[in-house]
Amino acid sequence: MTLKRMLVVLVSTALMAGSPLLAVGAGSAVVVPWTDLQWKDLGNGIAAAPVSGRMEQERSRFFLKYPVGLVTPRHHHDADHYVTVLSGTITLSVEGKDYRLGPGAYFALTNKVPHTARVEGNEDAVFFIQADGPWNVVMEK
Repeated sequence: MTLKRMLVVLVSTALMAGSPLLAVGAGSAVVVPWTDLQWKDLGNGIAAAPVSGRMEQERSRFFLKYPVGLVTPRHHHDADHYVTVLSGTITLSVEGKDYRLGPGAYFALTNKVPHTARVEGNEDAVFFIQADGPWNVVMEK
């Protein structure tokens, strides 16, 4: 499945969930061209492109981009979140197990489960994330 096709599927899913992203006309369609995403630099080469909600304040849907070679420290997020890998390859380490995930893979991280991620190969990793609450990163001790 191409990245553009995945975007159409994800936007359709968001519509069925009852949270329009960008309305065209009288709320009958939602269209978010990849080229219209507004990427926000989060530091360390990480960027986010929100499409619904305010990431830091409420439930939201957004794209997240990790650069090639990024290795995150062990951390968790307070909000339960649901992730689809759109491009690139990562190794997700959670609950003592490593999962190598590429385009089309899905994972859910709930109940503040600690995890790490490592971008493999020579392509940035891009994810689509639905967060059930404000998005934060809490480092594990």
